[in-house]
Amino acid sequence: MSNTKFHQIVNLVKSLYPNKDFIPLHEPKFIGNEKKFVIDAIDSTFVSSVGAYVDLFEKQMAIAAGTKYAVATVNGTSALHMCLLLDGVNSEDEVITQALTFIATSNAISYIGSKPIFIDIDEDTLGLSPKKLRSFLEKNAEKRDDGFTYNKSSQKRIKSCVPMHTFGLPCRIDEIVEICSDWNITVIEDSAESIGSYYKGKPTGSFGKMGAFSFNGNKIITSGGGGAIVTNHEDIAKLAKHLTTQAKIAHRWEFKHDLVGFNYRMPNINAALLCAQLENLETFIKNKRELASIYKENFDAIGKVFIQEIENAQSNYWLNVIKFENRTERDEFLEFSNNSGVMTRPCWTLMNKLSMFSACENDGLELSNYMEDRLVNIPSSVR
Repeated sequence: MSNTKFHQIVNLVKSLYPNKDFIPLHEPKFIGNEKKFVIDAIDSTFVSSVGAYVDLFEKQMAIAAGTKYAVATVNGTSALHMCLLLDGVNSEDEVITQALTFIATSNAISYIGSKPIFIDIDEDTLGLSPKKLRSFLEKNAEKRDDGFTYNKSSQKRIKSCVPMHTFGLPCRIDEIVEICSDWNITVIEDSAESIGSYYKGKPTGSFGKMGAFSFNGNKIITSGGGGAIVTNHEDIAKLAKHLTTQAKIAHRWEFKHDLVGFNYRMPNINAALLCAQLENLETFIKNKRELASIYKENFDAIGKVFIQEIENAQSNYWLNVIKFENRTERDEFLEFSNNSGVMTRPCWTLMNKLSMFSACENDGLELSNYMEDRLVNIPSSVR
Protein backbone atom coordinates (compact mmCIF):
# COMPACT_ATOMS: atom_id res chain seq x y z
CA MET A 1 0.00 0.00 0.00
CA SER A 2 1.27 3.45 -0.83
CA ASN A 3 2.11 5.98 1.84
CA THR A 4 -0.77 8.06 0.47
CA LYS A 5 -3.27 5.38 1.52
CA PHE A 6 -1.67 5.16 4.96
CA HIS A 7 -2.28 8.90 5.27
CA GLN A 8 -5.88 8.47 4.12
CA ILE A 9 -6.59 5.89 6.81
CA VAL A 10 -4.93 7.88 9.58
CA ASN A 11 -6.65 11.10 8.50
CA LEU A 12 -10.00 9.30 8.45
CA VAL A 13 -9.52 8.07 12.01
CA LYS A 14 -8.45 11.53 13.17
CA SER A 15 -11.52 13.08 11.56
CA LEU A 16 -13.74 10.68 13.49
CA TYR A 17 -12.00 11.39 16.79
CA PRO A 18 -11.07 15.09 16.54
CA ASN A 19 -9.17 17.17 19.08
CA LYS A 20 -7.11 14.26 20.36
CA ASP A 21 -3.32 14.14 20.38
CA PHE A 22 -3.50 10.37 20.82
CA ILE A 23 -6.39 8.14 19.74
CA PRO A 24 -6.61 4.88 21.73
CA LEU A 25 -7.89 1.62 20.35
CA HIS A 26 -10.91 1.45 22.63
CA GLU A 27 -11.58 3.60 25.67
CA PRO A 28 -14.53 3.38 28.09
CA LYS A 29 -17.43 5.77 27.86
CA PHE A 30 -19.28 6.97 30.97
CA ILE A 31 -22.39 8.97 30.09
CA GLY A 32 -25.07 7.74 32.48
CA ASN A 33 -25.61 6.77 36.10
CA GLU A 34 -22.11 5.43 36.77
CA LYS A 35 -21.18 7.91 39.51
CA LYS A 36 -24.65 7.81 41.04
CA PHE A 37 -24.72 4.02 41.31
CA VAL A 38 -21.13 3.73 42.56
CA ILE A 39 -21.72 6.38 45.25
CA ASP A 40 -24.90 4.55 46.22
CA ALA A 41 -22.91 1.33 46.61
CA ILE A 42 -20.33 3.13 48.73
CA ASP A 43 -23.02 4.71 50.90
CA SER A 44 -24.60 1.28 51.42
CA THR A 45 -21.21 0.03 52.76
CA PHE A 46 -21.72 -3.13 50.67
CA VAL A 47 -18.74 -2.72 48.37
CA SER A 48 -17.49 -6.31 48.25
CA SER A 49 -19.14 -9.46 46.89
CA VAL A 50 -22.55 -9.03 48.48
CA GLY A 51 -24.90 -6.23 47.52
CA ALA A 52 -27.95 -5.14 45.60
CA TYR A 53 -26.01 -4.24 42.45
CA VAL A 54 -24.57 -7.74 42.05
CA ASP A 55 -28.10 -9.13 42.12
CA LEU A 56 -29.38 -6.45 39.76
CA PHE A 57 -26.53 -6.97 37.31
CA GLU A 58 -27.13 -10.72 37.17
CA LYS A 59 -30.79 -10.13 36.31
CA GLN A 60 -29.93 -7.52 33.66
CA MET A 61 -27.14 -9.63 32.20
CA ALA A 62 -29.39 -12.66 31.76
CA ILE A 63 -31.78 -10.48 29.78
CA ALA A 64 -28.99 -9.04 27.65
CA ALA A 65 -27.60 -12.51 26.93
CA GLY A 66 -30.98 -14.06 26.20
CA THR A 67 -30.51 -16.71 28.89
CA LYS A 68 -32.37 -17.65 32.05
CA TYR A 69 -29.42 -17.15 34.38
CA ALA A 70 -26.25 -15.12 34.75
CA VAL A 71 -23.56 -15.29 37.43
CA ALA A 72 -21.20 -12.37 37.96
CA THR A 73 -17.45 -13.07 38.16
CA VAL A 74 -14.33 -11.04 38.75
CA ASN A 75 -13.25 -11.19 35.08
CA GLY A 76 -13.88 -12.99 31.80
CA THR A 77 -11.02 -15.47 32.23
CA SER A 78 -12.41 -16.68 35.56
CA ALA A 79 -15.84 -17.01 33.93
CA LEU A 80 -14.45 -19.24 31.20
CA HIS A 81 -12.38 -21.26 33.67
CA MET A 82 -15.49 -21.85 35.75
CA CYS A 83 -17.51 -22.89 32.69
CA LEU A 84 -14.95 -25.58 31.90
CA LEU A 85 -14.97 -26.81 35.50
CA LEU A 86 -18.76 -26.90 35.51
CA ASP A 87 -18.67 -28.99 32.36
CA GLY A 88 -16.49 -31.56 34.10
CA VAL A 89 -13.35 -30.98 32.04
CA ASN A 90 -10.29 -32.47 33.75
CA SER A 91 -6.56 -32.89 33.15
CA GLU A 92 -7.11 -36.04 31.10
CA ASP A 93 -9.33 -34.21 28.59
CA GLU A 94 -8.80 -32.07 25.51
CA VAL A 95 -10.75 -28.97 24.51
CA ILE A 96 -11.22 -27.76 20.93
CA THR A 97 -10.79 -24.06 20.31
CA GLN A 98 -9.21 -21.67 17.80
CA ALA A 99 -5.61 -20.48 17.61
CA LEU A 100 -6.66 -16.97 16.56
CA THR A 101 -7.83 -15.75 19.94
CA PHE A 102 -6.73 -13.81 22.99
CA ILE A 103 -4.56 -15.93 25.28
CA ALA A 104 -7.21 -16.02 28.02
CA THR A 105 -9.08 -18.70 26.05
CA SER A 106 -6.14 -21.09 26.12
CA ASN A 107 -5.10 -20.07 29.63
CA ALA A 108 -8.51 -21.02 31.05
CA ILE A 109 -8.19 -24.46 29.44
CA SER A 110 -4.70 -24.81 30.89
CA TYR A 111 -5.77 -23.93 34.44
CA ILE A 112 -7.54 -27.30 34.54
CA GLY A 113 -4.51 -29.08 33.13
CA SER A 114 -6.34 -29.81 29.91
CA LYS A 115 -4.84 -29.40 26.44
CA PRO A 116 -6.32 -27.28 23.65
CA ILE A 117 -6.72 -28.58 20.12
CA PHE A 118 -6.52 -25.69 17.66
CA ILE A 119 -8.90 -25.71 14.68
CA ASP A 120 -8.82 -23.23 11.81
CA ILE A 121 -11.16 -20.28 11.33
CA ASP A 122 -13.55 -19.07 8.65
CA GLU A 123 -12.13 -16.18 6.67
CA ASP A 124 -15.31 -14.11 6.88
CA THR A 125 -16.07 -14.53 10.61
CA LEU A 126 -12.53 -14.96 12.00
CA GLY A 127 -14.18 -17.55 14.27
CA LEU A 128 -13.95 -21.33 14.50
CA SER A 129 -14.86 -22.94 11.18
CA PRO A 130 -17.68 -25.53 11.31
CA LYS A 131 -16.37 -27.12 8.13
CA LYS A 132 -12.86 -27.50 9.56
CA LEU A 133 -14.27 -28.73 12.86
CA ARG A 134 -16.34 -31.45 11.18
CA SER A 135 -13.38 -32.49 9.02
CA PHE A 136 -11.07 -32.78 12.02
CA LEU A 137 -13.52 -34.88 14.01
CA GLU A 138 -14.30 -37.21 11.12
CA LYS A 139 -10.60 -37.85 10.49
CA ASN A 140 -9.21 -37.82 14.01
CA ALA A 141 -11.94 -38.70 16.51
CA GLU A 142 -14.13 -41.64 17.46
CA LYS A 143 -17.19 -42.09 19.64
CA ARG A 144 -16.89 -44.85 22.21
CA ASP A 145 -19.32 -46.95 24.21
CA ASP A 146 -19.33 -44.49 27.11
CA GLY A 147 -20.95 -41.94 24.79
CA PHE A 148 -17.97 -39.60 24.66
CA THR A 149 -15.66 -38.64 21.81
CA TYR A 150 -11.96 -39.48 21.92
CA ASN A 151 -8.94 -38.30 19.98
CA LYS A 152 -7.56 -41.31 18.06
CA SER A 153 -4.02 -39.99 18.35
CA SER A 154 -3.80 -38.98 22.01
CA GLN A 155 -6.54 -41.35 23.22
CA LYS A 156 -7.86 -38.49 25.34
CA ARG A 157 -11.51 -37.50 25.64
CA ILE A 158 -12.52 -34.37 23.73
CA LYS A 159 -14.89 -32.93 26.30
CA SER A 160 -15.65 -29.37 25.22
CA CYS A 161 -15.45 -26.95 22.33
CA VAL A 162 -14.82 -23.24 22.93
CA PRO A 163 -15.50 -21.10 19.84
CA MET A 164 -14.80 -17.38 20.16
CA HIS A 165 -16.78 -14.53 18.60
CA THR A 166 -13.72 -12.66 17.39
CA PHE A 167 -13.77 -8.87 17.79
CA GLY A 168 -17.55 -9.14 18.32
CA LEU A 169 -18.16 -10.80 14.94
CA PRO A 170 -20.50 -13.78 15.46
CA CYS A 171 -19.14 -17.08 14.20
CA ARG A 172 -21.40 -19.76 12.68
CA ILE A 173 -22.28 -20.87 16.15
CA ASP A 174 -25.45 -22.79 15.29
CA GLU A 175 -23.52 -25.10 12.97
CA ILE A 176 -20.82 -25.61 15.59
CA VAL A 177 -23.44 -26.54 18.18
CA GLU A 178 -25.05 -29.02 15.77
CA ILE A 179 -21.73 -30.71 14.98
CA CYS A 180 -20.72 -30.90 18.63
CA SER A 181 -24.11 -32.30 19.56
CA ASP A 182 -23.54 -35.16 17.11
CA TRP A 183 -20.23 -35.91 18.83
CA ASN A 184 -21.44 -35.31 22.43
CA ILE A 185 -19.03 -32.42 22.88
CA THR A 186 -20.18 -29.49 25.04
CA VAL A 187 -20.12 -26.03 23.47
CA ILE A 188 -18.98 -23.23 25.74
CA GLU A 189 -19.06 -19.86 23.99
CA ASP A 190 -16.19 -17.47 24.54
CA SER A 191 -18.32 -14.35 24.22
CA ALA A 192 -15.80 -12.10 25.95
CA GLU A 193 -15.89 -9.62 23.08
CA SER A 194 -19.42 -10.01 21.80
CA ILE A 195 -21.98 -8.64 24.24
CA GLY A 196 -24.84 -7.25 22.19
CA SER A 197 -23.95 -9.26 19.08
CA TYR A 198 -26.61 -11.50 17.54
CA TYR A 199 -26.68 -14.45 15.17
CA LYS A 200 -29.93 -15.46 13.50
CA GLY A 201 -31.84 -13.34 15.99
CA LYS A 202 -30.26 -14.81 19.14
CA PRO A 203 -27.62 -13.16 21.32
CA THR A 204 -24.16 -14.66 21.30
CA GLY A 205 -23.59 -16.59 24.49
CA SER A 206 -27.06 -18.17 24.37
CA PHE A 207 -26.30 -20.95 21.87
CA GLY A 208 -23.96 -23.14 23.92
CA LYS A 209 -24.50 -24.88 27.23
CA MET A 210 -22.71 -21.92 28.82
CA GLY A 211 -21.22 -18.63 27.72
CA ALA A 212 -18.51 -16.44 29.22
CA PHE A 213 -18.36 -12.63 28.94
CA SER A 214 -15.72 -10.03 29.83
CA PHE A 215 -16.15 -6.47 31.10
CA ASN A 216 -12.51 -5.43 31.09
CA GLY A 217 -11.74 -1.73 30.72
CA ASN A 218 -11.33 -2.04 26.95
CA LYS A 219 -14.73 -3.63 26.33
CA ILE A 220 -17.91 -1.87 25.12
CA ILE A 221 -19.24 -1.83 28.67
CA THR A 222 -16.95 -2.20 31.65
CA SER A 223 -16.80 -2.59 35.39
CA GLY A 224 -13.06 -1.99 35.38
CA GLY A 225 -12.68 -5.74 35.50
CA GLY A 226 -15.53 -8.18 35.61
CA GLY A 227 -17.09 -11.10 33.79
CA ALA A 228 -20.19 -13.25 33.67
CA ILE A 229 -21.26 -16.84 33.14
CA VAL A 230 -24.59 -17.26 31.35
CA THR A 231 -26.66 -20.42 30.97
CA ASN A 232 -30.20 -21.74 30.66
CA HIS A 233 -29.54 -24.51 33.21
CA GLU A 234 -30.63 -23.73 36.78
CA ASP A 235 -28.38 -26.42 38.33
CA ILE A 236 -25.33 -25.02 36.54
CA ALA A 237 -26.13 -21.45 37.58
CA LYS A 238 -26.59 -22.44 41.24
CA LEU A 239 -23.33 -24.42 41.30
CA ALA A 240 -21.50 -21.58 39.50
CA LYS A 241 -22.69 -19.11 42.14
CA HIS A 242 -21.66 -21.49 44.92
CA LEU A 243 -18.20 -22.28 43.56
CA THR A 244 -17.35 -18.68 42.70
CA THR A 245 -18.12 -17.60 46.26
CA GLN A 246 -15.65 -20.02 47.93
CA ALA A 247 -18.26 -22.82 48.11
CA LYS A 248 -19.47 -21.42 51.43
CA ILE A 249 -22.61 -22.90 52.92
CA ALA A 250 -24.96 -20.11 53.96
CA HIS A 251 -24.99 -19.55 57.72
CA ARG A 252 -25.21 -16.43 59.86
CA TRP A 253 -21.85 -17.00 61.56
CA GLU A 254 -20.34 -20.43 60.80
CA PHE A 255 -17.59 -20.88 58.18
CA LYS A 256 -18.57 -24.12 56.46
CA HIS A 257 -17.51 -25.06 52.94
CA ASP A 258 -18.43 -28.24 51.08
CA LEU A 259 -16.22 -28.04 47.98
CA VAL A 260 -12.98 -26.50 46.79
CA GLY A 261 -14.21 -23.04 45.86
CA PHE A 262 -12.86 -19.98 44.10
CA ASN A 263 -12.68 -16.31 44.99
CA TYR A 264 -14.20 -15.32 41.64
CA ARG A 265 -16.83 -12.91 42.99
CA MET A 266 -17.56 -9.56 41.38
CA PRO A 267 -17.55 -6.81 44.04
CA ASN A 268 -20.76 -4.85 44.46
CA ILE A 269 -18.99 -1.57 43.70
CA ASN A 270 -17.93 -2.93 40.30
CA ALA A 271 -21.41 -4.28 39.66
CA ALA A 272 -22.82 -0.81 40.36
CA LEU A 273 -20.65 0.63 37.61
CA LEU A 274 -21.65 -2.17 35.26
CA CYS A 275 -25.38 -1.75 35.88
CA ALA A 276 -25.08 1.86 34.76
CA GLN A 277 -23.08 0.81 31.70
CA LEU A 278 -25.68 -1.79 30.74
CA GLU A 279 -28.34 0.93 30.61
CA ASN A 280 -26.50 2.43 27.63
CA LEU A 281 -25.47 -0.78 25.85
CA GLU A 282 -27.91 -0.34 22.97
CA THR A 283 -26.83 3.30 22.51
CA PHE A 284 -23.17 2.30 22.46
CA ILE A 285 -23.72 -0.47 19.92
CA LYS A 286 -25.79 1.79 17.65
CA ASN A 287 -22.92 4.29 17.72
CA LYS A 288 -20.33 1.61 17.01
CA ARG A 289 -22.32 0.13 14.13
CA GLU A 290 -22.55 3.60 12.59
CA LEU A 291 -18.77 3.92 12.94
CA ALA A 292 -18.27 0.55 11.26
CA SER A 293 -20.46 1.68 8.37
CA ILE A 294 -18.33 4.82 7.91
CA TYR A 295 -15.16 2.75 7.97
CA LYS A 296 -16.49 0.26 5.43
CA GLU A 297 -17.59 2.98 3.01
CA ASN A 298 -14.21 4.69 3.16
CA PHE A 299 -12.14 1.52 2.96
CA ASP A 300 -14.16 0.35 -0.02
CA ALA A 301 -13.30 3.65 -1.71
CA ILE A 302 -9.55 3.16 -1.25
CA GLY A 303 -9.62 -0.54 -2.06
CA LYS A 304 -8.97 -2.01 1.39
CA VAL A 305 -10.87 -4.92 2.93
CA PHE A 306 -12.94 -4.09 5.99
CA ILE A 307 -14.04 -7.23 7.85
CA GLN A 308 -17.78 -7.09 8.38
CA GLU A 309 -20.57 -9.24 9.77
CA ILE A 310 -21.81 -12.18 7.71
CA GLU A 311 -25.40 -12.75 6.60
CA ASN A 312 -27.79 -13.28 9.52
CA ALA A 313 -25.29 -11.76 11.95
CA GLN A 314 -25.45 -8.48 13.81
CA SER A 315 -22.07 -7.55 15.23
CA ASN A 316 -21.35 -5.13 18.04
CA TYR A 317 -18.15 -4.23 16.11
CA TRP A 318 -16.18 -4.13 19.34
CA LEU A 319 -12.89 -3.72 17.47
CA ASN A 320 -12.98 -2.83 13.79
CA VAL A 321 -10.48 -4.70 11.68
CA ILE A 322 -8.96 -4.22 8.22
CA LYS A 323 -6.93 -6.64 6.12
CA PHE A 324 -3.65 -5.76 4.41
CA GLU A 325 -1.96 -7.45 1.46
CA ASN A 326 0.78 -9.14 3.45
CA ARG A 327 2.73 -8.99 6.70
CA THR A 328 5.19 -6.42 5.36
CA GLU A 329 2.42 -3.97 4.49
CA ARG A 330 0.72 -4.67 7.79
CA ASP A 331 3.86 -3.89 9.75
CA GLU A 332 4.58 -0.73 7.76
CA PHE A 333 1.08 0.55 8.53
CA LEU A 334 1.35 -0.36 12.22
CA GLU A 335 4.52 1.70 12.51
CA PHE A 336 3.12 4.61 10.50
CA SER A 337 -0.19 4.83 12.36
CA ASN A 338 1.28 4.48 15.85
CA ASN A 339 3.93 7.08 15.04
CA SER A 340 1.09 9.36 13.92
CA GLY A 341 -0.76 9.21 17.25
CA VAL A 342 -3.31 6.61 16.13
CA MET A 343 -3.23 3.42 18.13
CA THR A 344 -3.47 0.30 15.98
CA ARG A 345 -2.69 -3.30 16.81
CA PRO A 346 -2.18 -6.54 14.90
CA CYS A 347 -4.37 -9.48 15.82
CA TRP A 348 -2.90 -11.84 18.36
CA THR A 349 0.04 -14.14 17.80
CA LEU A 350 -1.49 -17.54 17.08
CA MET A 351 -1.68 -19.67 20.22
CA ASN A 352 0.26 -22.57 18.68
CA LYS A 353 3.20 -20.21 18.10
CA LEU A 354 3.55 -19.51 21.83
CA SER A 355 6.01 -21.79 23.60
CA MET A 356 3.52 -23.14 26.16
CA PHE A 357 1.08 -24.24 23.44
CA SER A 358 3.52 -25.17 20.67
CA ALA A 359 3.08 -28.91 21.24
CA CYS A 360 -0.73 -28.77 21.04
CA GLU A 361 -2.42 -30.49 18.13
CA ASN A 362 -3.77 -28.35 15.28
CA ASP A 363 -5.24 -28.87 11.83
CA GLY A 364 -2.66 -26.83 9.89
CA LEU A 365 -4.40 -23.48 10.55
CA GLU A 366 -4.02 -22.28 6.97
CA LEU A 367 -6.44 -19.36 7.22
CA SER A 368 -5.39 -18.50 10.76
CA ASN A 369 -1.81 -18.05 9.58
CA TYR A 370 -2.98 -16.05 6.57
CA MET A 371 -5.05 -13.70 8.71
CA GLU A 372 -2.43 -13.32 11.42
CA ASP A 373 -0.12 -11.78 8.81
CA ARG A 374 -2.71 -9.29 7.56
CA LEU A 375 -5.19 -8.12 10.21
CA VAL A 376 -5.01 -4.78 12.00
CA ASN A 377 -7.43 -3.37 14.58
CA ILE A 378 -8.13 0.36 14.31
CA PRO A 379 -9.67 2.78 16.84
CA SER A 380 -13.21 1.72 17.66
CA SER A 381 -14.31 3.68 20.75
CA VAL A 382 -17.84 4.99 21.11
CA ARG A 383 -17.73 8.56 19.78
